[in-house]
Amino acid sequence: MNNFEFYNPTRIIFGKGTIAKLSKRVPRKARVMLVYGGGSIKENGIYDQVMDALKKHEVIEFGGVEANPDYATLMKAVKKVRKKKVDFLLAVGGGSVIDGTKFISMASPNEDIEPWDIIARKIAKDLKKVIPFGTVLTLPATGSEFNRNSVISRRETGEKLSFASDRVYPKFSILDPETTYSLPQDQIRNGLVDAFVHIMELYMTYPVDAIVQDRQAEALLMAIMEMAPAVLEMDPPNYDARANYMWVCSNALNHLIGAGVPQDWATHSIGHELTALYGLAHAETLAVVLPWLLWYKREQKRDKLLQYGYRVMDQKMQKYSERIDRTIEATAAFFQSLGMPTTLSSYGVDPDEAAEKVQARFEERDWSLGEHDDITGADAAAILRLSR
Repeated sequence: MNNFEFYNPTRIIFGKGTIAKLSKRVPRKARVMLVYGGGSIKENGIYDQVMDALKKHEVIEFGGVEANPDYATLMKAVKKVRKKKVDFLLAVGGGSVIDGTKFISMASPNEDIEPWDIIARKIAKDLKKVIPFGTVLTLPATGSEFNRNSVISRRETGEKLSFASDRVYPKFSILDPETTYSLPQDQIRNGLVDAFVHIMELYMTYPVDAIVQDRQAEALLMAIMEMAPAVLEMDPPNYDARANYMWVCSNALNHLIGAGVPQDWATHSIGHELTALYGLAHAETLAVVLPWLLWYKREQKRDKLLQYGYRVMDQKMQKYSERIDRTIEATAAFFQSLGMPTTLSSYGVDPDEAAEKVQARFEERDWSLGEHDDITGADAAAILRLSR
């Protein structure tokens, strides 16, 4: 196992009816900005619950944060925070709203810097001033309610980039499984895929004798596959299944199973480029990249593919090449069982065109990714050409 430091200060408040606890978690004298997305929280009753809990607080609203939150939108929020002298943020939504709030939290008080540099120049780790914030999670998927990560898009330049800082851990996150009841099935499906691939980015590398992390990751992967049919039940929703769904998404990326082990993240980086170029949902890009990345890097990932196949995917044939084949096929089949395609052509995207464009993006940034730092632009292109 590699050396590591682990830190996660976020307080998790889990269960039905917990939105009411906002009244005691948000500082009493704070001037609060409520950050949310397209307004669905006003239709499903979540907004009313939040505002009732905050009835003794001064609340300023900022809505309209998009899926894959846009830098231009977030800069409008930053200006409002500065003008209204907001000193606490509350994100009510899914990963996009929470990621956007992390950027607002960091950009607003640092008026002497170029805000895009927080992301593009990776200076987030050097900034000490932030506006504290909490979250009410309504769409489990990214784990942003329980981690230090954020992904921001800049549509005017066609970019989608990430940043991370210990200073943007939420002070608290409220996880009420009943907030998922109004979600459409495709968003729940996306969340399951997103969580699954988060775990794979931390697990599917090479062995470092990290028994605890491996077993935790395998348990989470198996839990996702076990719970998926019940999670996707819509009429009526299954509370226990939704509770497990919400909790597995949070545990997939709260940095615990990634402590002391090598990490990949090439699937995510390639996927971000596909979202920026073609507008595919984040989870859609992951499902069209991961199986083909596993095929392409099967020799480098051989030991972990064999372990994953045996322990998680129940592929126990003795011929190793066959076990790896069946394991990758079983991974793709799981995504497909959720109704998630695993090829670019399923979305009308030409793999050759995508390969050329993504390779150019990698080369512009001089990127080499993966646990061995050996996935170049040419390799990313080769992976995408397999996704037919």
